[in-house]
Amino acid sequence: MTDSEIREVTPHLQRFALWLTRNPHSAEDLVQSCLTKALMRQHQRNEQQSLRAWLFAILYRLFIDGERRRKRYQKLLTFFTGEEGVSASAETLAIVDDTLAQFATLPTDYRALLLLISVEGLSYQEAAEALDIPVGTVMSRLSRARKQLHEKMEGNAPPKPLRRLK
Repeated sequence: MTDSEIREVTPHLQRFALWLTRNPHSAEDLVQSCLTKALMRQHQRNEQQSLRAWLFAILYRLFIDGERRRKRYQKLLTFFTGEEGVSASAETLAIVDDTLAQFATLPTDYRALLLLISVEGLSYQEAAEALDIPVGTVMSRLSRARKQLHEKMEGNAPPKPLRRLK
């Protein structure tokens, strides 16, 4: 992949990225990410494959990944703020980031239940089937998970027990 080849295909990538994102700044970032990834992985490219097709595929995959990430973040933002389609202020984003950091400290089984039920909208029965546990266990773990997250957010989390060293 030479500089002249990159210069030749860049306007086409920019046009495609602009069509996908509908935002010139996002399109520019997407093209830059695409070219960076392509340069880092050019050794993986099949020489029979067209450079242009390869770059378009990378750009499209990056766009799809970004959209999925944005939708997941929007679901979490809605979950933590309680507002649908919220346009996040700096304060709201700071609160959500803090909540996500506290959420990450929960045990895995608690996080899984909170995500399945509160974000993905599964019923208790569906979550029980997905995790292969009884419905009663789902309800008790979910209750403990919500309580623990609330305590962490309020700063009332009980101190960790001391460990005895011998």
